[in-house]
Amino acid sequence: MIFDVTTLVGFHTVVSLIALVAGLVMVIGMLGGQAMPALTALFLATAIITSVTGFLFPVDRVLPSHIFGVVSLLALGAAIVARYIHGYAGKWRITYVLCVVLATYLDAFVAVVQVFLKIPAAHELAPTQGEPPFAAAQGMLLLAFILLAILASRRFRPLG
Repeated sequence: MIFDVTTLVGFHTVVSLIALVAGLVMVIGMLGGQAMPALTALFLATAIITSVTGFLFPVDRVLPSHIFGVVSLLALGAAIVARYIHGYAGKWRITYVLCVVLATYLDAFVAVVQVFLKIPAAHELAPTQGEPPFAAAQGMLLLAFILLAILASRRFRPLG
């Protein structure tokens, strides 16, 4: 392995947080029709790195995080095609919006999981992540992203 696990965890965490913040800013920007090319490149690169580095952790079986990683990479690939090959033309605009929102949601979902695993006060509320506080947090997150996806799909109409 190129990195020890501690270094990999640190790198993966920092890149994940950059991707999450960039994705959230992009989605909010889409509500105002903004394309934000530099932020788009940052988001796509860091989100891809996040998903790829997630596969480097030593495990003995496929985990839900691996499935999230595959789904995220597929969404990011479609977003890249929609943006850089088709320039948002026709149905590619909505494909781009939905794929960016999905990839950002998946990163946010994992962030909530990590909060309940790593922050003692949250962990006490849902030690197995099967308790109502965890379900409520993830449910509210899902509803927020569904609303963002609907609004961004209607409002994001970049020029060119």
